[in-house]
Amino acid sequence: MAVDTSNFKNGLKIEMDGEPFVMTYFQHVKPGKGGAFVRTKMKNLRTGRVLDKTFRSGEKVAEADIDERHMQYLYQDGEDLVFMDNESYEQMSISKEQVGDAVKFLKENIEIDVILYKGSPINIELPAFIQVEIATTDPGVKGDTASGATKPATLETGAVVQVPLFLKEGDVVRVDTRTAEYVERVNK
Repeated sequence: MAVDTSNFKNGLKIEMDGEPFVMTYFQHVKPGKGGAFVRTKMKNLRTGRVLDKTFRSGEKVAEADIDERHMQYLYQDGEDLVFMDNESYEQMSISKEQVGDAVKFLKENIEIDVILYKGSPINIELPAFIQVEIATTDPGVKGDTASGATKPATLETGAVVQVPLFLKEGDVVRVDTRTAEYVERVNK
């Protein structure tokens, strides 16, 4: 199905040159001289690369054949990650390369969205926040209490984030998966 420039919106998934893109920014521009156009920023769903593209007003683009399925992460099998569809219980493998940096925040039984392009998986979408346990971190030094001081902590998933000095191994923290930043400590 073709989409007209007047229907552009953030989050719109389109196909260009055989690749799926998601629109992250658009702006309708009507200059004093010449025809109107739409300036966009699009992110390639396969590679994560961002592309700036300008469309003439009224131009049509193909909508991408994108499907999102709610799945559960089960385990790692070599270089592949195994997910299970929550509705059909069908299992699907996705390579670590396709998942990219999101692999740092995967822990068993976490619920995620798998993005399918023409029926095959191309990427995953993590929840915005996850709760994980701190696996290792240096103890905070008494007296080292400068305002906002932080230290590196390795999480149970393998990701390293900066956390406040008062946190110790075994504490559960909430982490923003989009920015890889500590949000708050969670009571067990």
